[in-house]
Amino acid sequence: MMRLPWFRHHAPDTLAEAARILAGEGPNAMLIAGGTDLLPNMKRRHQSPSALISLARVEGLKNISNGSGGNGEMRLGAGLTLSDVVHCAAVREKYAGLYQAAAQVATTHLRNMGTLGGNLCLDTRCNYYNQNYEWRKAIDFCMKKDGDICWVATASKRCVAVSSTDTAPALIALGAKVRLFSATGEREVTVADLYNNDGMDYLTRRPDEILTSVLLPAASGWNSSYWKLRRRGAFDFPVLGVAAAVKTASDGTVEEARIALGAVASRPFLVEKAGGLLVGKALTDDAIAEAGALVASRAKPMDNADLDIYWRKGVVSSFVGYALREIRGDDMRVTRLRIARHAL
Repeated sequence: MMRLPWFRHHAPDTLAEAARILAGEGPNAMLIAGGTDLLPNMKRRHQSPSALISLARVEGLKNISNGSGGNGEMRLGAGLTLSDVVHCAAVREKYAGLYQAAAQVATTHLRNMGTLGGNLCLDTRCNYYNQNYEWRKAIDFCMKKDGDICWVATASKRCVAVSSTDTAPALIALGAKVRLFSATGEREVTVADLYNNDGMDYLTRRPDEILTSVLLPAASGWNSSYWKLRRRGAFDFPVLGVAAAVKTASDGTVEEARIALGAVASRPFLVEKAGGLLVGKALTDDAIAEAGALVASRAKPMDNADLDIYWRKGVVSSFVGYALREIRGDDMRVTRLRIARHAL
């Protein structure tokens, strides 16, 4: 049986109190919300924090503000569970890509516990890292934890563990921002800028900062979609995530477009040239195929997750096509059902 290591536990009631405790405890402390990723990691000794600061009782982290200030912007508290996000009618109606991403995380039970902020800060994953302590010790550990070599790319000077958050690609495509709070102040960054392409140092959030909310821009004129590839259709981390958001004019031509990839690098990222390629065009099959090929050229999956890397790269263009055709208005329900039910 894997047991949790010893740690101190704090349960503040306010954000200011949580930030003060986090700053006082120092870099060996960690925040916990739902704990669906952190607690299993602690049992495997991936993380052994001296203290956990719970955000469960902190006021304001579960608020939803729809269209605050009259600008159409929507604010989601980082403490909302993924189930809260899925069940929010405004998210489903205006930000379909985020709804689809949140709805495909893990299982209902885990979505009832896991939070939006927690999924954004999800630890990177790797076949050599996500094992118990004894297994990792047998191979002399890895660069990400306790060792000094990346077993995926032995000549690499950095860890190539892969980003496995579903909500981040969707939010990047939507142009969302996050708010970060600390004892010394507050700042906003785009979701895209929240990540480094490094399997160990994967977040730009400082250790003393708390991710408090997600800010979604006005959805007027935009449509979005998220498609996920995983071995088990009902419960698994992504081995590919494709998010797209497109703003179209009244004549059907694309005014602005964003396509983001997840689970093919140590960070989720925007393929800017693919979005620019679609501007001024209608979402024809040829335009979609051209964008899909460009996005696929940017996908660099590593052999540290499920399924064959060459096959995973090869299906990127297909998944881009699914997302863009759904945005175009095609009925993709049968395709979604086939992917969800088929054991790859």
